[in-house]
Amino acid sequence: MNRLIFDIETIGKDFDTLDKTTQHSLTSWIKKEAKNEDDYKKILDDLKDGLGFSALTGEIVALGVLDYDKNSGVVYFQAQDKEVGEFTKGNFKFKQATEKEMLEKFWQGVKNYEEFISFNGRGFDVPFILARSAKYGIRATKDLMSNRYLGMQKFGVKHIDLLDQLTFYGAVRRKGNLHLWCKLFNIKSPKAEGITGDDVQELFKNKEYEKIAEYNSWDLEATRELYNYWKNYIQF
Repeated sequence: MNRLIFDIETIGKDFDTLDKTTQHSLTSWIKKEAKNEDDYKKILDDLKDGLGFSALTGEIVALGVLDYDKNSGVVYFQAQDKEVGEFTKGNFKFKQATEKEMLEKFWQGVKNYEEFISFNGRGFDVPFILARSAKYGIRATKDLMSNRYLGMQKFGVKHIDLLDQLTFYGAVRRKGNLHLWCKLFNIKSPKAEGITGDDVQELFKNKEYEKIAEYNSWDLEATRELYNYWKNYIQF
């Protein structure tokens, strides 16, 4: 069975560039929740920092895939106002693309796979990808949201979301992130090089596009190793 690991990196829009109606829609609830002016400012700052977590206020700046069996992958990445082109590093090819182009490449490529592997793909990556794809009039070629429960597979695609599996579909109280699960199994964390998902926005602003692309490849490699631990020691 062909297996594909996938992951995205996202950034949010600049809050100050949003129209007044959108700003109001995003912030109207804060005045009801904030205890005082300082609390209001803190919540507003958190909201601005989190715009990249929603397809409504963010976009994909890197989308990577890794063929599990071949252990080779491709990362598509945005590089605005800069010609980076393509480069190769390790098992990955890195290719500059617009958001629309990377989504077109993704849905074209997944046609060749039956099993998909992610970390929190159902909770974040796939809904984000679907919404951004629809924005450009791009239709999904695989159903990556159905068949959540692996023991109840009924048809088609198998998507193994490792966050689902390692937390037994949310049964445990503390889910943990990719970094913590990597630390448990002595896997090299994608955060080991000093970059986290929280840094992507600033890196993009500073035009450090290659760093974002490489960080995405580290996420994919860590997910591959985490899948091995789950498959060999936890899966029934």
